Amino acid sequence: MLRSLAKPTGEILAGICVAAGLFGIAPAGADTLTDALASAYWTNPDINVARAQTRIADENLPIAKSALRPNISGSGSITGTTRDAFPGGAGNNDSVDGAVGLTVSQNLFRGFRTKNARLEADASIQASRQSLLSTVQNVLFDAAQAYMNVLRDQALLELRRTNVRFLNEQLKAAQDRFDVGENTRTDVAQTRARLSGAQSNVSLAEANLKSSRAVYRQVIGKEPGKLARGFSFKRLLPASLARALDTGQARHPAILAAIYNADAAAFAVKQVEGELLPTVSVEGRADHTFGIDSSDYANSASITGRVSVPLYQGGAVSARVRQAKETHGLRQIEVDVRRAQVRAAVVSSWGQLDAAKASIIAASAQVEASRIALNGVQEEQRVGQRTTLDVLDAQEELVNARANLVVAQRDSIVASFALLSSAGLLSVENLNLPVARHDPVAHYEAVKDKWFGLRTPDGR
Repeated sequence: MLRSLAKPTGEILAGICVAAGLFGIAPAGADTLTDALASAYWTNPDINVARAQTRIADENLPIAKSALRPNISGSGSITGTTRDAFPGGAGNNDSVDGAVGLTVSQNLFRGFRTKNARLEADASIQASRQSLLSTVQNVLFDAAQAYMNVLRDQALLELRRTNVRFLNEQLKAAQDRFDVGENTRTDVAQTRARLSGAQSNVSLAEANLKSSRAVYRQVIGKEPGKLARGFSFKRLLPASLARALDTGQARHPAILAAIYNADAAAFAVKQVEGELLPTVSVEGRADHTFGIDSSDYANSASITGRVSVPLYQGGAVSARVRQAKETHGLRQIEVDVRRAQVRAAVVSSWGQLDAAKASIIAASAQVEASRIALNGVQEEQRVGQRTTLDVLDAQEELVNARANLVVAQRDSIVASFALLSSAGLLSVENLNLPVARHDPVAHYEAVKDKWFGLRTPDGR
């Protein structure tokens, strides 16, 4: 799956820094975003599945090479024979004979099928590695999003709880004023209604936080503890939309995987076409026969050369050639599809980051203006120029403005990761995560030339 992303010019980067600062100061001993990404890299099951798929693909190469390796088989048999004697003869003529043999067969020419099978296996292996990198990108993006969602929902929950505390104070003040005849029952009812709504919002915020924590556990592999705020990957963001597009087209693993799959499909066509060419093989056989109850024995050996020239196979091979060519055409179309998807993702994420920057600036201004307005309304209420409803409305505007700012802060960080992902830059190496790197080449080197052995390189 492709992820979207957006624009890191000077103003946008400044907005990202502002967003990190508005989230607050990281508590001591808190898990950082980098820590969460490193944990996801080694514990996420989707990545482990993709790694297993690369190991499976590696075995295609020794399978392809086996076609030009000798096949050796042994055989053995025991035959018991009973013959009735003629009338007046000496009796039954029973015998038990045995035979053992060894056969060695070797393909010499298979219509270039072995060569093309090896090339197809190599291309498929490269495609699987790129698919692994694409999976890593998607998981790292999901991990960053899950991390920021927990931070967002924690901030929103605290904001809702603070609002409840404020409204509790307002309700007590409204009740006190009603008791001394300074306001009406309507003022008390309005405050109580706002408090009930605020308490409901707290319950919803708690549910949202639980959901975000569950997703965090699923993606990152552990429960979220204290989470630090910030975005330390600004240097990785492309400097312009054009640069982001060029980078994505050149190095996004989804595109590279599609290209390798198209190469593999081309070699698959040549493999099937090879079935229309002659096949040359040689077979050597040695046999030893002997009598179990006698000293009779015989040895024999033979060498046979075979040339098989296909003339007609009922049209099956021709159909498979056409089918393979259609598959190759499909894989080439998929390359164009992936390129279009990456381009759309880059443009979309660039716009999202640009919009998030503007939202942060607007929300920050809204928070400051709403805070000043609330203070002013409260002062005017004390001298009888404003009603309780005016204070409640001003408080609600401030709470909404702060919530908008929290959401914009989260969106800016997530959009930044989306841009890195769509440009093909969201890798362990680029992020310089403090974690041991998985090397798919190690397994490939361990199995590519194996002639025998049932155990996997890790001992299974």
